[in-house]
Amino acid sequence: MLLDDFVTRSAEGFSFSKLQSCRFAKQIATDFNPIHDVDAKRFCVPGDLLFAYLLSHYGLSKELTCTFAGMVSADVLLHCEQHNDELKICDAHGKVYLSLQRQGETSHDLAVIEPLIRDYVKFSGQNFPHILQPLMQQHSVMIHPGRPLVIYESMALSFDTLPTAEVELSLAASSLQVEGKRGNVLLQFVLTQHGTQIGCGEKRMILSNLQAYDEAQMQLMIAEYDRRKNLSRSHG
Repeated sequence: MLLDDFVTRSAEGFSFSKLQSCRFAKQIATDFNPIHDVDAKRFCVPGDLLFAYLLSHYGLSKELTCTFAGMVSADVLLHCEQHNDELKICDAHGKVYLSLQRQGETSHDLAVIEPLIRDYVKFSGQNFPHILQPLMQQHSVMIHPGRPLVIYESMALSFDTLPTAEVELSLAASSLQVEGKRGNVLLQFVLTQHGTQIGCGEKRMILSNLQAYDEAQMQLMIAEYDRRKNLSRSHG
């Protein structure tokens, strides 16, 4: 199974190590955010890894809304709590890191779910620079080069009919609302099967520490991102 290498399970629950999280970010999501590096001072388990775990474990429902409530550190013992149509990922102290609202019928077909996970997290991991840089340039703002912080807020999937084969995901629209030093990003995408649209989705993110857009600084950030990506690929 796709996620077996990226999660540690026990009788008490499950956890994600720094190495597992880093490998998922770089190998599966193609996400080279420094916050997922094993030596990061402020390390964080990728939110997409938490979402992927829930999807592979509990199935794909016709309506899904995922809300990210906090950043997970490495090796934190987690468990899932289920109340009617809501799933929550919590730690031993009851702190909620992610909640997932589900409605409608559910599929547990991993032949469909796992390719969807791969496509979604790869789309998600490529937010910077491909999608975010043009948005920031358009609104004359940018994340702080020294403290680049992009936080997942929520994401949702909605299917007219549950997929029975591999799903293709493509960006439909993107927008940015600036409120002082904070930016609210909305990405909307369509889900197709055999060329026919069967659903749609959206992802919301928060950009923190915004400052005035500077093309030279932005190009340095993109160059550093590309350097990290190429270095990671050269190390396999």
